[in-house]
Order: sequence, then C-alpha cells, then structure tokens
Amino acid sequence: MTTEKKVTRRKLSLLELAHEMGNVSKACKIMGYSRQQFYEIRRNFQTYGADGLIDRLPGARGPHPNRVDPEVEKAILDYCLTQPTKGCLAVAQELNLQGINVSSSGVRGVWSRHSLLTKHERLLRFEEHVRKNRVPLNDQQVRLLERFSPEFRERHIETRYTGDLVAVDTFFVGTLKGVGKVYLQTVLDTYSRYAWGLLHTSKMPVTAVQTLNNAVLPFFDEHGITVTTILSDNGREYCGRPDQHPYELFLQLEQIEHRTTKVRRPQSNGFIERLHRTLLDEHFRLKGREKFYESVAEMQADLDAYLVKYNTKRPHQGRGMNGTTPLQAFLKGIKLRPKTEPKEEPKEAA
Repeated sequence: MTTEKKVTRRKLSLLELAHEMGNVSKACKIMGYSRQQFYEIRRNFQTYGADGLIDRLPGARGPHPNRVDPEVEKAILDYCLTQPTKGCLAVAQELNLQGINVSSSGVRGVWSRHSLLTKHERLLRFEEHVRKNRVPLNDQQVRLLERFSPEFRERHIETRYTGDLVAVDTFFVGTLKGVGKVYLQTVLDTYSRYAWGLLHTSKMPVTAVQTLNNAVLPFFDEHGITVTTILSDNGREYCGRPDQHPYELFLQLEQIEHRTTKVRRPQSNGFIERLHRTLLDEHFRLKGREKFYESVAEMQADLDAYLVKYNTKRPHQGRGMNGTTPLQAFLKGIKLRPKTEPKEEPKEAA
C-alpha cells in the first residue's frame, strides 16, 4: 500500500469515527487531527468525493503558465548542441540576437527539465548526439570532447612490443661551475621503460644523434631488433627540414619513423616526463647534495651507475609493469615482436 492510499484511508476513518461518535473533538483527538483539518477534509470529501481526500501539492497543475513556448525550448536545446559549454546568460543573449525572446532563467528552466544544468551533462548529451547522428565536428568541439570526456581523458600511449615506440627528450639538469649549462639527452623504450641518458653541454642535433648512435641503437642491435618509431617534441634538436636537419637525416638513414608531440602538450610524451621526475628525485637531487662535481664526466659516471640500477634492479610501478624491472620487460617484449619472414635472395640466372 502506498503512502497516498494510507493517508486517504486515515482521513476516511476520521470521518467515519466522527459520525459514529457524534463528537468531532473526541474523534480528532483520537486520530491526531485538529478541528480545522477535520472540516477541511469533510468539505473536500463532500465536494470532490474520494478524490478530495488525496493530498494536493500547492502550485500550478500541469505545465507552468510561465513556461517558455515549445518552439523556444527546442531552439535552446538545439543551440546547446552547438555550444554546450556556454552558460544560461550567454545562451539567452545569443538567442535574443536571433530574434528569440527568452531570459536566462527561462534557459535554466529548460536545462533543469532535461537534466542539463551542468556543463558535463550538456557535453555528454552532445557526445551522444554525435555518436547517433555522425555530424561533422569543428576543431573547438573536438577539443572540448577531448577535455571533458573520460574516454579521451584516460587515454594512454599503447605499445605492443619492445622497440615499437621510443621516446626522446632533452632535459636541463643545471649549471655546473666552470662548465656552464648541462643538458641530459634522455631516451626511453615506452614498452619496457628501459632508459638511456647522456649528458652534454649543449642541446644540438648532433648531441641527439650521438645519443642514439652511440648508446641506444647498439643496444637494440645486440638483441637483434630494431627501433620502429621515435617520439619527440618539436625542439630544434629534433625537428627541421627533412633534407637538411642532421637528426631527421639520421632517422631516414636508419629507416625509423619520426613522430612529434602536440605543441605545448608535454603530456603527449608522458613516459619521458615521468622518467625525468624519477631521475630528479632519486639521483640528481641526492647526488647534488652528496658531492661537488667538477666535470660532466663525473656526473655521467654516477648517472650510468644509477641507470644500471634503474634498468636491472629497480622494480617499476608504471602502468603494465607490475613490479618487473625494465630489463625483464625489455626481454619479454622481444618475444612479442611480429615475426618477419626473411627475404629470398634473387637467384642468379644460369
């Protein structure tokens, strides 16, 4: 039995009890009603019958007389599909310029009835509309979806095997007295998190090429594999004219694809950025307080010792690593590489 039926039955019992006892005051005292409530209940029952015993909330019945017209409501909902991030005042002003007279409170009322009060709810409706109707999106709408949609926000760089994607970056370590600025050329295999690092006093294309040629590619050659793609930012040491830039020419010579991150978006190369933080917290900030360096060679020797520990002995807590070391993941990823059939040598003509 619903609450409404219970209340209706209780009011009917009050009327019957008062009729049987012949005393309104005693009946009201027993049932817990006042005499004023009794007369209101009796008057409603005499006027409307059993329907008069149902509690009616005050206010307008059905649509409110001040509700916006259906045409205006449709215009508001349609506009929110093109600009889902604008507030109710901005929407009302835009519609007024189009000849649709509506106030900001009217816009908010429409949003409230359709559960669109928050920006997130309007963006979800916009995303659902796009999914169903396949409408073309402009650049602003795409950026908004990528910013607010959990599916886009939680995206990660996916790599399938060792050498599938190698991230590179230049990191400013600090200034060494008598030497000058010191930069770290960092290279990381994104599948295994295996890292390489060489310190230089400048960030030139030659130093970036030297890091790959002297440290990274020989290590891959020792294991009989190659690097498929390199991901870098748009720094001058990595990007330039393909027919003149030393780094671009070197990658073409090694048949390695070169990808770049979005401008002013370091999250696109988050693997290497997280490695820089680890190097700062676990190595540079500690060693910088333990000893006084006089040359880059001393810094490189300590960095090499740390990278050996990082790659072979330190359990990694990154996504998909599950506590394994980078070297273990590196060797495991080699087995996942697609097998390429050896090319048949052309037979010599008889």
